[in-house]
Amino acid sequence: MDTDLLKTFMEVSRTRHFGRAAENLYLTQSAVSFRVRQLEDILGVELFSRQRNNIQLTPAGEKLMPLAESSVLLEQRIRSEVARADGQTHSLAIGATPNLWDAFLQYELTDLADGESLSLSATAHTGTTLIRQIGERSLDLAFLFDAPKVDDFVTREIHALQLYMVTSGSARSAEEALDKGYVLVDWGTAFSMQHAQELRTSEPPVLKTNTGRIALDWLLNTGGSAYLPLPMIRPYEASGRLQRVPGAPVIARSVYASYHISRSDDALIGRVLEKVSEHLKRLDNE
Repeated sequence: MDTDLLKTFMEVSRTRHFGRAAENLYLTQSAVSFRVRQLEDILGVELFSRQRNNIQLTPAGEKLMPLAESSVLLEQRIRSEVARADGQTHSLAIGATPNLWDAFLQYELTDLADGESLSLSATAHTGTTLIRQIGERSLDLAFLFDAPKVDDFVTREIHALQLYMVTSGSARSAEEALDKGYVLVDWGTAFSMQHAQELRTSEPPVLKTNTGRIALDWLLNTGGSAYLPLPMIRPYEASGRLQRVPGAPVIARSVYASYHISRSDDALIGRVLEKVSEHLKRLDNE
């Protein structure tokens, strides 16, 4: 199937507007409409419900979206691998949940490429999407909080990430921090369970987010408390803008690396995981 049709479908879905999709794709609006109709004719279904100023995906369109994303990623991967067939440069597609990029991976990219003659691709997705992309071979390596239970995957626990309750104010206990501008970050299922068991409050959080970066920005700009990992908080501890809350429990989250079993003997993946593990150990000892 022509991936240009899929890319057009994805852009219309993202913008919910044929005119804006046309501008972003440097096409005329009629060309965008024609491509969408072509795709609908090929598949024999309607992909959008078209009402004035309200373009929505149909159930068939919703089903197509993750498949279209995977197809476009796979095409990019094929082009990349063929272009590097001379063996001079390796490519590696890494994915992680947004919180793991925030927690430590964004600080790793330079070190990962060092000495490898490596072309990196870095993406952030939900755990479900990452697992699917590994199965489809459009992703080489995924970092997740929850280990996937898939027979064709190799999954290794590479670290126990320590999460600390920090505050921008003067909270003297976890109870006080919870009751004054607490930001609840979703660090995964195991974190939520331990958090509920060990920390109780009658006050709702002022903000709930699944991204540590949003919580950090909130604390720095608005004030409050939240659970964050050491790489994110260290610069602000040094400047005095954040402090760890005395007596608050430290919550550890296991970090897993997963890849397809066909890559189990891949020396490149082995070296990358070794670099990540060594860097995380150094962080713990600093």
